[in-house]
Amino acid sequence: MTAETQAASIPQQRSVPKPVFTDAEAGAKEFPDSTARNYNYFKPAKRKQTHYEDVTVEVQPDPRHYLSQGWLYGFADGRGGYPLDWTVLKAWGSDRPEPERYPGSGGKGYDWPAHGWHEFRDPNEEWELTLYRYNSNVVRQLNQNVENARQAKAFEQWNPNWVNFVARNIGAWMHVDHGLGLYLFANAQRRAPTNMHNNAISVNSMHRIRAAQDLALYNLTLTEEVPGFDGTAHLEAWNSDPAWQGVRETAEQLTGVWDWAEAVFAANIVFEPLVGELFRSHLVQQIAPRNGDFVTPTVVGAAEYDFAERDLRYTTAMLGLLTTDREFADHNRATMQAWLAAFVPMAIEAARTMQPLWSQTDVKPPRFEDSLDAAKNRFAGIVTELHLDVPKELAQ
Repeated sequence: MTAETQAASIPQQRSVPKPVFTDAEAGAKEFPDSTARNYNYFKPAKRKQTHYEDVTVEVQPDPRHYLSQGWLYGFADGRGGYPLDWTVLKAWGSDRPEPERYPGSGGKGYDWPAHGWHEFRDPNEEWELTLYRYNSNVVRQLNQNVENARQAKAFEQWNPNWVNFVARNIGAWMHVDHGLGLYLFANAQRRAPTNMHNNAISVNSMHRIRAAQDLALYNLTLTEEVPGFDGTAHLEAWNSDPAWQGVRETAEQLTGVWDWAEAVFAANIVFEPLVGELFRSHLVQQIAPRNGDFVTPTVVGAAEYDFAERDLRYTTAMLGLLTTDREFADHNRATMQAWLAAFVPMAIEAARTMQPLWSQTDVKPPRFEDSLDAAKNRFAGIVTELHLDVPKELAQ
């Protein structure tokens, strides 16, 4: 074999550039927080940031803090992200001129966050895990309560008039929970300006939807277990019973409120204390045991706890920041006073149309006027806590 033949039989090696790694790559650089184990792009509410803050604060990038090129998406009218004018309330920093945005502008030399909006932290520290855990525990407990009552034949102790009362009126309230949960809170959470607001309001929405489902499933169980229980009676009560038409009209009007903060304010600050708690705490939970029913208060009480201990708490924290805002406190208080003047008469009228419910059972609850006075006192305390004046319309 000649040298030329031998050289031709050896496969040729292609020349491929070899990767060369140096310490010039960003991943190899040392930064002041290279070894940090926590996020530090926000100021925690307390000394140390919580897990809730880690998974909630600034999860949605916001050009009011970052993204100097602006929102990465927009609406058909050209607006992007979460416009601050989706509520008439303002937080400090809201009126600062928006800088010109272009790649590399860096905010044109200054930050433009609406800082006041980003101060809110949900005192319940709600996020995805807590939502699933809490609601699953509630549903599990309710199912156990109803099943225990079924096995113990507890429904046989109900007074005959109470059976009809539950079929019509407890069932009718599921329409309130469903309507506000799906069309007010779920709608409001989309338009709120930060992840902290979105999370808290969406959890509120899920509480209401779950409460409506609890009542619907309870209604089905009673239809199967209680002789003569009409599982469709709530439809006629909601659609035609004069005692429910004030509540129905008010709830439907609330679902049409566009301003997200106004909607949450009207529902949680006005409607729930004056109408929701009046029905649940001052009627159902007072009267049910006297008529042989120890099961319905556990179902209704779960929804009452949702509002009194969780939903009202985030609402007062969220709105309290705005009524004491360093720039717009006077503006926000005046706006909320106007909302009180508009919604309190509606709520009082709805409450008064419910008065016939207080006389429909064999064993009567406390007087309606006493119940309404207690609800008004509760409402006045909530309003005062928000640094607002108790509206004169409350005397109606």
